[in-house]
Amino acid sequence: MLIGVLGRPNAGKSTFFKAATLMDVLIASYPFATIKPNHGMGYIKIPDLAAEFGKISNPREGYVRKAGDKIWRFVPFDLMDVAGLVEGASEGKGLGNEFLADLSAADAFIHIVDMSGEFDGVGKPTKDYYPGNDIRIIEKELDLWYSGILRKVWKTFARTLEMQHSNFAESVAKQFSGLKVTVDDVKHLMLKMQLNYEKPASWTDEQVFNFARELRRYTKPMVIAANKVDTPNGPANYEKVKKEFDYPMVPCFADGELALREADKAGLIEYVAGESLFIEKKELSGKQKQALDRIKEVVNEFGTTGVQQVLNKTVLEVLGYIAIFPAGDKLADSKGNILPDCYLMKKGSTALDFAYRLHSDIGKNFVKAVDVRTKKAVGKDYKLNHMDGFEIMTK
Repeated sequence: MLIGVLGRPNAGKSTFFKAATLMDVLIASYPFATIKPNHGMGYIKIPDLAAEFGKISNPREGYVRKAGDKIWRFVPFDLMDVAGLVEGASEGKGLGNEFLADLSAADAFIHIVDMSGEFDGVGKPTKDYYPGNDIRIIEKELDLWYSGILRKVWKTFARTLEMQHSNFAESVAKQFSGLKVTVDDVKHLMLKMQLNYEKPASWTDEQVFNFARELRRYTKPMVIAANKVDTPNGPANYEKVKKEFDYPMVPCFADGELALREADKAGLIEYVAGESLFIEKKELSGKQKQALDRIKEVVNEFGTTGVQQVLNKTVLEVLGYIAIFPAGDKLADSKGNILPDCYLMKKGSTALDFAYRLHSDIGKNFVKAVDVRTKKAVGKDYKLNHMDGFEIMTK
């Protein structure tokens, strides 16, 4: 799974990415500070399953943090920050070609939108700019990208389909294979859209574009990180944008989250990502206190800085992943590590799918799966639930 972080220049993409990953990336107040994509690990935040048994996990990947009386496990996934997108990117303007090539492998997008209204569509300072314009421009460029892939081959493609009675879903999926589009994705749209799939050569340009747009929305779902809600016009702009667009949307304060995570890393405060509170551990300077007080004001208004909520919403809600633990009776591996592994799997996955995810030989020799909580055995067709823990028994 790969999540792409995108947005217009100066929207705060690199700040969001650094806050999510704590990687050392360039953050600058000028457009195109990012040229080559940055790759790092983002994390979803889930309860630590081991805590249900009075223990604490020792993750092989990710980490565990305690916040108050709760213990949280952070499970990693791939996150990518790409260059800022400008209008005309689908025609190669700006860093358009590189930008779109970088995004082709993404399973979903986190669109960082600047709610301040203080920068225009190309990242230059201005006043009273409406952030909804950025969402429309990004939508348009992504749709033109998808439709361009179809349009450049459509006449020949459509005639060949009709003459050879080829499978429409398989042919379209093959055309978009570089963008991770599957046959099932195309079949989903075929059920949804009222188009003549037996005679695609009769489609109008508008119908081709609409099909490509719906394919993009379905195969590259997008979450809006409504960034810079801490600015004077941020809250009002967020409310306007939320009413206009139907994308999942989270108010966000990436600058504040980055400050909290770096202060935690430096030992100045104790802060766990996604929480509304933090504890001062050392005496802070006046400037540090002032900055943290400002962050508290925003967190009190919106609940959190929003960065962790964006990551969780994208992976768990929009993409529909669930966290599954390989878990035996004692919860430990041969070295004594408690629940060292956690796997992110698609909703609808079965116990047999999980066995194959662990190892092909485990899948081939599957007998049953034993629930770590109930000690009951389930068969290969059992549908997994979020936070399940199973021991797979083999021949």
